[in-house]
Amino acid sequence: MGSVLSQINVQLDAYYAERMQRDHTSVRVGWRDDVAQRARFAQLAQVTDAGDLENLSINDLGCGLGDFSEFLATRGRPEMQYRGYDRLASMVAEARLRFAGNSARRFIEIKDAGEMEPADYTVASGIFSLKFTLGEHEWLYYMLHTINAMNTKSARGFAFNALTKYSDKEFMKEELYYADPCFLFDYCKRSFSKNVALLHDYKEYDFTIIVRKG
Repeated sequence: MGSVLSQINVQLDAYYAERMQRDHTSVRVGWRDDVAQRARFAQLAQVTDAGDLENLSINDLGCGLGDFSEFLATRGRPEMQYRGYDRLASMVAEARLRFAGNSARRFIEIKDAGEMEPADYTVASGIFSLKFTLGEHEWLYYMLHTINAMNTKSARGFAFNALTKYSDKEFMKEELYYADPCFLFDYCKRSFSKNVALLHDYKEYDFTIIVRKG
């Protein structure tokens, strides 16, 4: 696993070093535009819809510049204890500056999902899309390793998205990973909880899986 993570880190550094020169925060962290980013956030946020939302904590794995915390605030969520995690020191540094003075939002550099602190919920948006030059088996191994860590660190549930293998073939790119939503739904259902939702109807070339516990 260590060698796979090392390759991912090197390629991510190069990719986002170029993206960080862009104007819009959503584009800088890898999305097509703000609309595409918010469409994914709306799906992920559903993991927190059920139950009491007061005094909750949420981990945002691959947080980039902290856009998901801002999205939650605009959706009328109560002030949650938000912890954003990213591999890239430049992302973490800029996110800290962006939200300086807000003690409810913390940003932490980590190299592996297992380094996260425990929280009520964990979300991950877009972190499983770019496999670069890694093989599909290696990337799936990394993906399952990360999902298992998200489960371990989440008391009440977690959610993630991924590009779908049902994308139009003429638009699929070699450097991207197109996951099997049925396999991942089954994996989460068998491994983590009876309460699993697969969302694949929001007009994007990806899907969201939500796992709720208890």
